[in-house]
Amino acid sequence: MSTPHDAVEIRALPYDHPDVQQLVEGLQQLYVELYGGRDDSPIDRSEFELPRGTFAVAYDPAGDTAASPADDVPTPVAMGAWRLLPDGRAELKRMFVRPDQRGRGLSRLVLRWLEQSAREAGVVDMVIETNTVHAEAIRLYESVGYAPIPAYGHYADEPETVSLGRSLAERD
Repeated sequence: MSTPHDAVEIRALPYDHPDVQQLVEGLQQLYVELYGGRDDSPIDRSEFELPRGTFAVAYDPAGDTAASPADDVPTPVAMGAWRLLPDGRAELKRMFVRPDQRGRGLSRLVLRWLEQSAREAGVVDMVIETNTVHAEAIRLYESVGYAPIPAYGHYADEPETVSLGRSLAERD
């Protein structure tokens, strides 16, 4: 039996790849809608190069309903990244699924891929800094074992910030 994920391919790509930038722009537009402005947390593309981190893009050949069936070019539908923090933990960054692709489990798929990538790079703990407005994301992270941790990072002093973490050693 086929699942929605059978055809999905996840690729590690550099931060400046056009497909990454297309999805990052979609995420930034979401931030504008939610917060009234773009995310201004500093990003250094070298932080997303192994072994310090990586960017992942999920492609689905059936992902772009507007594309002609003859195009046969996989469409970038979701992304995420991790980068090493100075204390040795890895931080999830830029988790995003195109609005027309939500509800298919793509975030969970990308998250698993990123956790495995970090584990293979020797990372023991993964953390994420999010916001109370992202209730669906918080539920996703909690459903796979992320729990509250002390605030850290660029938005640590913001009252709406939610900091979560988990041990990658616990993963089945």
